[in-house]
Amino acid sequence: MEGPSLSLVYLGLLLFSIGGLAALDFKYQLAIAKTRRYLCMILVPVTFFLIWDLAGISLGIFFRGNAPYLTGILLSEELPLEEVFFLILLSYSALLLLKAFGRRTGK
Repeated sequence: MEGPSLSLVYLGLLLFSIGGLAALDFKYQLAIAKTRRYLCMILVPVTFFLIWDLAGISLGIFFRGNAPYLTGILLSEELPLEEVFFLILLSYSALLLLKAFGRRTGK
């Protein structure tokens, strides 16, 4: 694989994974499928970690590097578009795990 198609692999996999989490969520009525209030439990950590990333970038701690799997679209200096979707995936995964284990233990 070369060229533009390779640069979309990571973003595509992130979107596919988020879609899989949403399918599980809606099948088992775990979080967002149950009530939209759970969106805040995804958006708040994503916002926190984006601020964290921007602080790290401004201090010269975080940098994008040269990865062929990134689209090259930057939201800010050294902040690739894929980072937002990775943070959504991370937060959504944590939320669904919390809800699934809570359901299993009866909480």
